[in-house]
Amino acid sequence: MDLSQFNELTSSHQADNEMYHLMTELFGICRSITGNGVRKSLNMIKKYVDLEIHEVKSGTKVYDWIIPKEWNINDAYVIDPDGKKIIDFKSSNLHVVSYSIPVNKKMSLAELKPHLHTLPDQPDVIPYLTSYYNENWGFCISHKEFLKLKEGEYQVFIDSTLNEGSLTYGEYYLKGNNKEETLISCYICHPSMCNDNLSGVVIVTMLAHYLKNINLNHSIRFLFIPETIGSITWLSLNEKKLSNIKHGLVVTCAGDQGISTYKKSRRGNTTIDKTVEYVLKKSGQSYSIMDFFPTGSDERQFCSPYFNLPVGSLMRTMYGNFKEYHTSADNLDFVKKEALFDTYLKYLKIIFILENNKIYTNLNPKCEPQLGKRGLYRDIGGQKITKDTENAIFWVLNLCDGTNSLLDIAERSKIDFEILLEAAQKLENKGLLKSKP
Repeated sequence: MDLSQFNELTSSHQADNEMYHLMTELFGICRSITGNGVRKSLNMIKKYVDLEIHEVKSGTKVYDWIIPKEWNINDAYVIDPDGKKIIDFKSSNLHVVSYSIPVNKKMSLAELKPHLHTLPDQPDVIPYLTSYYNENWGFCISHKEFLKLKEGEYQVFIDSTLNEGSLTYGEYYLKGNNKEETLISCYICHPSMCNDNLSGVVIVTMLAHYLKNINLNHSIRFLFIPETIGSITWLSLNEKKLSNIKHGLVVTCAGDQGISTYKKSRRGNTTIDKTVEYVLKKSGQSYSIMDFFPTGSDERQFCSPYFNLPVGSLMRTMYGNFKEYHTSADNLDFVKKEALFDTYLKYLKIIFILENNKIYTNLNPKCEPQLGKRGLYRDIGGQKITKDTENAIFWVLNLCDGTNSLLDIAERSKIDFEILLEAAQKLENKGLLKSKP
């Protein structure tokens, strides 16, 4: 990706509307770590990106884990003693604890209450709960509605299946001019919640969609996986490919109005860590950088001790740190288009820098070369070379000793990466620099 392509991508606001439209389409689908909701969502993403969809059979061993049975749900509800449907899966798929087993029985309020889950501190919202690896059933309701329940007989119905099937994930590989890869991953298992993590899903979709026709120096692999079990599964099936991964990011919680937050890779000082920090610093906005910690999203699998991949996570407000987290309040109103698009632009900038962050060697290191005769110095009154470019040329010539990358020079010189890149390309065209392959 060259500078003109980058400028064209970042100046277009088409992705802005497309991301929010796709989020709206995906919002009502009931997804879990397996099942038809994931397949339906991936097929909708295929309108933008030619995903390769993988199915991994239930019972498959992936390191210390086993691919669980596949869960699907058609309907669920609770009818109160007056015959009123007080809980309805079709009004919100968060009402049912994910992976609930089938139920069809009548019971008293006392029998039902252990299976009802609320948030007393947030009485107006429905919580999101799962029971992936423990066969059980339950409903989630607002605490305000819970307090209205009266004694009597309740009809409880969950039309679900838990059978041998498969785990489904999507993958899209953009082949670059060399085999070194950047890994961009999001999780697609959460049902109707927008920031966590439809924001990640739509950003990754649009990055893949708009980069697919760009000539790339490095390859990019995009993953749409169920959280935790999906990354474990992908790592288990793709160990031979991991040596190609030089940078990686997990995209999550990327559309709220909080400041951009970056969680570093386990190593903490990799190129991806330096690149993200540089982009956030140059954004002119408030931001937060935090060291790696071994909980969170899929970065903890990619950064597990055996692999220790250079994978961080760029988000806005971190998961668990906004009150809407894992509730029905994480909806289409909570995510803001301008925040979503801002995060998307930051990811584009990161990819642009990774694409162009070369290490150059000065081929004329004995004092400064004569720039004027090469058209690399300002003419009197002509200003063919601007003062900014001229300053960048001197920095590049001095620090391009085969050890410093352009990002290193940008950090030290305080000159924008794009200006340094332009200077390096001018010098290379004049035979004064050579980039490392």
